[in-house]
Amino acid sequence: MTDNLASVPQIREFKDLEPLLKSQNRLMVALRGNVGSETPMNCEFSELQGVVVEKTVLKYFLERIKNKDKDEDEDKNKNKNEDKGDKWRKDYEVLHSTSEQVPWYLDDGTFHVKVVGARSAEGFYCTDRYAVFEPSRRWHGVETLDDLENLPYITKGKEDRQVLGVKRIERVLPIGTSLSVIGEAVKDGNGTICIQRPDGGGPFYVSPRTIDQLTEGQRGEARVSYVGSVVFTLLGVADIGLHLL
Repeated sequence: MTDNLASVPQIREFKDLEPLLKSQNRLMVALRGNVGSETPMNCEFSELQGVVVEKTVLKYFLERIKNKDKDEDEDKNKNKNEDKGDKWRKDYEVLHSTSEQVPWYLDDGTFHVKVVGARSAEGFYCTDRYAVFEPSRRWHGVETLDDLENLPYITKGKEDRQVLGVKRIERVLPIGTSLSVIGEAVKDGNGTICIQRPDGGGPFYVSPRTIDQLTEGQRGEARVSYVGSVVFTLLGVADIGLHLL
């Protein structure tokens, strides 16, 4: 299998895959189409339907930054949390994280191709993100998501650890999203045409970027790698020369 994206044939119409796979069991291809599914999921925080939905629940809080001098004098200074020198840091912890996926495909209007193992592909991410904030009843300074985002990283607080609230995040790959997929086209046991990670190794991309952008990106990385190798080689030669002087 080749790792050079420029050499992977781009299929302009998905219907052309059927005759191509009659003569070859496996074929590296590049496709560009729209996400579709027979069983999409309804999103919680938007009216979208998606094929991949990732949910994360974060608890935000303020935590007092430890002051060693103050802590040593804690018994003498009972109101240390009210001192003007005290600072609190905005932080969070992950309470819960889930990911769901339903079978999905790419469609170009002529045919659709099932996409397998997309989440492990290079360049994959959920393109849409939504969030809601549920404020703590004990804290009245942060009521909305904007309040949370605008609250400085270092701020003022009252208790050693003050809970601000819970932020719920939903990341979605929605129906209708335009994606490029570069991988291996095969037929599964039911005769359905799929595109997946190459069985014998090779590139596997699932990305909103166009095929031309992915190809050019690889060329740019190759140029940077080449320049870097030349620089290190020259530095090595120079180092050897200095030791010979």
